Amino acid sequence: MPGKEFKTIEEQLEILRSRGLTIEDVPSARDFLLHNNYYRLSGYSLTLRKNDIFFQSATFQNIVDIYRFDHEFRHIILQYLEIIEVQMKSVYAHEFAKAHGPVGYLIPTFFTNKARHREIIDKAEKQKAQRLPHEAYLKHFVNDLGQDIPLWAYVDLLTISDISFLYAISEPAIQDAVARVFGLSMGKGSSILGSYMHSMTIIRNLCAHGCRIYNRLFEQKPSLNKKEKALLIKNSKGELDNAHFYGFLLIMRRMLSPNEFRKLKDSIIMLTKKYPFVRMDYYGFRGDWQQML
Repeated sequence: MPGKEFKTIEEQLEILRSRGLTIEDVPSARDFLLHNNYYRLSGYSLTLRKNDIFFQSATFQNIVDIYRFDHEFRHIILQYLEIIEVQMKSVYAHEFAKAHGPVGYLIPTFFTNKARHREIIDKAEKQKAQRLPHEAYLKHFVNDLGQDIPLWAYVDLLTISDISFLYAISEPAIQDAVARVFGLSMGKGSSILGSYMHSMTIIRNLCAHGCRIYNRLFEQKPSLNKKEKALLIKNSKGELDNAHFYGFLLIMRRMLSPNEFRKLKDSIIMLTKKYPFVRMDYYGFRGDWQQML
């Protein structure tokens, strides 16, 4: 069965015009489509049209502004997710090594799922082999000392997803110790932190791979407490909306220091001033989010 036919840039522009989109600067629009892909761009126009017909006021520049806003927004979020990732790795390595020694992470019996533990370590070992010729700290431990790498250095070979899985299969005592550092109480604290780490993994992967965050509905929603849920926007049915990005931002507020989160918030505010057309409710932000966060 044949797929969709190839369309030239000019044909793509004509399709947009036929659907009611105003294109004021044709050369600029042509260049933008060439470098950014018509199909990719279409996701950013969903809020500007209904049944494939654009609203009367919609322009090509509106789509470009939304696209560029989302691009810069992802980079801001990634910057602070990196801080969270480094903190998680550092705290986990400290608490685990304190309990089981610098290289105890290599012993499967310290984990509740030996098969998953093996997968994580095998993946990290492949990373080590690839990076060994280029990383001074790896050369020091492997070539100079001939030793296994202590966990506080080994975590640099792990992704945020790896550390999330490693935490999930660690002993309850380790999980509780790490959770306490992040201000979460024993018992439910470890499961809450586990869900936070999973949430950060979802957002990190989307941002790192350039996926659209604008107007995205998340199937896996972050776990929020009552105070955080009260900060959510309401959907058309009057229900609290935890399906957009804003819920994940509330998790980041929990994981970052007050000063770091203030910088993140200020960066988002500056971005909204740069692109005033972009509506933040499509990220799940309430109208009073600047005052409430």
